[in-house]
Amino acid sequence: MSSESNNKILVAGASGVIGRRLCCLLVEDGWRVIGTTRSSEKATGLRAIGVEPIVVDVFNEKALHIVVTKARPSIVVHQLTDLPAGLDPAKMAEGKVRNARIRDIGTRNLIAAAIACGVNRMVVQSIAFVYEPGPLPYREESPLNVASVASFEQQVLDAPFVGIVLRYGKLYGPGTGFDNPPSDGPVHVDAAADAARLAVTRGKSGIYNVVEEDGTVSSQKAIRELCWNPSFRFSNG
Repeated sequence: MSSESNNKILVAGASGVIGRRLCCLLVEDGWRVIGTTRSSEKATGLRAIGVEPIVVDVFNEKALHIVVTKARPSIVVHQLTDLPAGLDPAKMAEGKVRNARIRDIGTRNLIAAAIACGVNRMVVQSIAFVYEPGPLPYREESPLNVASVASFEQQVLDAPFVGIVLRYGKLYGPGTGFDNPPSDGPVHVDAAADAARLAVTRGKSGIYNVVEEDGTVSSQKAIRELCWNPSFRFSNG
């Protein structure tokens, strides 16, 4: 854990698939974890694992500003998504629209609130499966083919704090809807959560691929600079 006197971390999207597992790791490491969720019901579950829950909608800029500045964390972790459970194909079209909105507006609001309370580091969730077709394996400097993702990431990298962008591969494991690793760049949800845990105290501003090495995407930067292990799993399964 950080040696700073302010040992508070705010996890936005704490009740999500990665967010909840990340919170467990941070609490175990001794951090005081404040977690946001839009659901009062999920807030109860967060409290049960040692998280101080805050019910807030990230699209409500004023309300978000109030709760973040009141919490005064030293670090913010952005795990906000708005996709259907199990990536249900029948609901994905609508989910992608909602997710793009949360990446853009939600991220902008979260960054503004973080700046207002003097946050020194932000770790954010991005994706590693939107690279333009080209030579493999894709690396962090390879161009993306989705402008909205590049724009969202740039918001974080341009902010006046250490900005860590984690480009996750295709998730599998508990809560994801996928028991087995998908093709072309998978990552287990436990290993994804652990990458965020490591990034709260390690790494310079920049982009890091967080993907199992199968020849599609290179995660050597995260392995080297964050000491990330793609094989990490929770001991309790």
